[in-house]
Amino acid sequence: MLEDTTRINLLYDFYGSLLTQKQREYLELYYQNDLSLAEIAEQSGISRQGVHDLLKRAVRTLERAESRLGLVGRFAAQEIVLQRLRDILVDDHISDIGRREALALVEQLLD
Repeated sequence: MLEDTTRINLLYDFYGSLLTQKQREYLELYYQNDLSLAEIAEQSGISRQGVHDLLKRAVRTLERAESRLGLVGRFAAQEIVLQRLRDILVDDHISDIGRREALALVEQLLD
């Protein structure tokens, strides 16, 4: 569940502006503020099922945007490259091979 929550929050960070105000509000309440469906339903005056359906549509919208644009996937890939680059550069005695690898990683990020 935590992985799903983390992924949805990341998708929301990238694509939240594609959602309606109500979808954004409910996603924040559920995934960021950790309110239950029942709590959100009680606050908003709709059924628990209505909240569930709205959240499902919102997540589907975020997933569709990611499948078309791939920004979250690209971000995750860049993060891996940057971590490797940091690992290379932390070494006080960078070899020529390490220097070339670091340069290749920078080139990859710039593409």
